[in-house]
Amino acid sequence: MKFLIIGCGSIGRRHAKNLKELGEEVIGTDIVPDNRKWIEENLGIKTFEELKDALSKEKPDAALVCTPPHLHVLIAKQALAAKAHVFIEKPISHDGKGVDALLKFAAKRKKIIAVGYNLRFHKGIAKLKELVDSGAIGRVVSARILFGQYLPLWRPTQDYRKSYTASKSMGGGIILDDSHEIDYARWLMGEVVEVGCIAAKVSNLEVETEDTADMTLKFKSGSIAQIHMDFVRQDYARNCELIGEKGTIKWDYTKAVIEIYRAETKQTETIDVKCEPNEMYVEEMKQFIECIKTNGKPLVDGDEGKKSLAVALAAKKSPEKGKIIHV
Repeated sequence: MKFLIIGCGSIGRRHAKNLKELGEEVIGTDIVPDNRKWIEENLGIKTFEELKDALSKEKPDAALVCTPPHLHVLIAKQALAAKAHVFIEKPISHDGKGVDALLKFAAKRKKIIAVGYNLRFHKGIAKLKELVDSGAIGRVVSARILFGQYLPLWRPTQDYRKSYTASKSMGGGIILDDSHEIDYARWLMGEVVEVGCIAAKVSNLEVETEDTADMTLKFKSGSIAQIHMDFVRQDYARNCELIGEKGTIKWDYTKAVIEIYRAETKQTETIDVKCEPNEMYVEEMKQFIECIKTNGKPLVDGDEGKKSLAVALAAKKSPEKGKIIHV
C-alpha cells in the first residue's frame, strides 16, 4: 500500500521510517523545505510541497496527519475526500470543532480513522490493561498517574520556542500534548464524567501555554484518578499506580517493570515489561495496516480520540472557570 506522511517533522519521520521497514511505499508532503529535504535525503522518500498535489498525483491508500493539532481536522478531511484512510496524531483536534462532522464523513466514505495514542501499544500499559481486566487487584478505586519531561529535550533538533507545543493557537500546552495519560486512564478505568484541574505556566520557559497541570478525574464507575503532567521536569518520569480493592499495581516506564501487590497473599510480584521506545510505534502502524486490509476497528479509533479530547478540553476549561467540569 501507499502511505502519505503529511508533516515531515520528528513524528512524521518516525512513522515514515517504520512504514518503509514494514515494506510499505511511503511518500511525504510538508510546506517546510528543510523537512522535505531531510526525509528525501535520509529516507529516500519522494516529497511534495503541496498536499493537494500529493493526494491527486499519488492517490495514496492512507494518509498520516502529523501536523500541528490546529490543522488536524482540516487536513484529515482533505485526505478522506481523496479516498484515503486516515491516521491522525494525537490529539484529534485542538478545540473539538469539526470532529463530529469528520467522523461522519469518514463513515460515509467507508474509511478508517485511527488516532495516535501510541502508549496503548506499549508493553507496560498493555500489561496493566490485561491485569485490570482480569481482576488481578479487584475493582480499581483510584489511580495516581505522572508524566514529566523538560520541553527543550523533547525534540532536540528543534527550537522548543518554535514548536506547536509552545503555541496556544496551534494547540500546544502540556494538557493536549500529554493527553496520552488521559487516554490510557480512560482505557484502564472507563469513561470520565467529571474533571477538576489546576494548570498554569509556572516555569521560565518561553511558551504561551500551561506547562504544568494537576487534574482529578471522576469516572462513571465512581473511581477517581489524579494525573500530574508537566514539561518542566529535567529528569524523564512516567509512571502509574493503580489501587484496587484486592491489591495495588505499580508501573514505571523508566524502570520497565510492573509490581503487583496482592492482599490475599501479601506478596509482591515483579513483571519485566521492557520495551524499546520505537516498538510501540511499530505495533501501532502494524495494527493500522491490518485494519485497512481487513476493514477492522483500530484500538484507538476516531470516537476514542474524540472522548480523550473531551476530557483534555475539560481539563483546560476547569482552571479558566474555576470549577469542576462535567464531561
